[in-house]
Amino acid sequence: MIAVVWSLVIGALRWMAAHPWVPAVLLLVAAVGGGVWVHRRRETARWNRVRERGLRYVMPQIDALHHREFEEAVRDLMRRDGCPEAIQVGGAGDNGADVKATDPFGRLWVIQCKHRAAGLAGSAVGTPDLHVLNGTGRPVHNGDIVVLVTNGRFTDKAVAFARSQRLHLVNRHLLAQWAAGSTPLWELLGTVPSPRRPASGS
Repeated sequence: MIAVVWSLVIGALRWMAAHPWVPAVLLLVAAVGGGVWVHRRRETARWNRVRERGLRYVMPQIDALHHREFEEAVRDLMRRDGCPEAIQVGGAGDNGADVKATDPFGRLWVIQCKHRAAGLAGSAVGTPDLHVLNGTGRPVHNGDIVVLVTNGRFTDKAVAFARSQRLHLVNRHLLAQWAAGSTPLWELLGTVPSPRRPASGS
């Protein structure tokens, strides 16, 4: 078996020596292919940045999303606002965090998303969901800003609980303002923790 392999290798080397242009052509093809791949990746990244900067949603679009797509939309809005490393982490074992992002000021955001297909007509988000988020947002995820976002509404008890625990709520009205505009969420929320570091370029 070794002798056969060795014979094939020797034969291939002799053939390439007799046809020296073949390796050069192969290298050229590989270089061109690699260049095209790099160019496409750069173009994709560039268009993603353009899309994120101009990203807008209206509420009918958001209402029509699957809950997983809703999490991705919130992630993309955070990226639009200047959090390029925002990630969607929702799923089994997410410990109450669907999206995590670090803003330009160094603050870690931990966001839970609750999508209601019926919007305002759907069931209101209550304190049980906030209990989970409150129990993990800071102790487990080390979040500086802990948020629950819904395209629906919150119960009065949920609003009171969130206020007492320094949790931030984004209801349908605030979500519509955030998604359709260009103002970062931290400016819409009002009172948030102080920056950990200056914003880039400041």
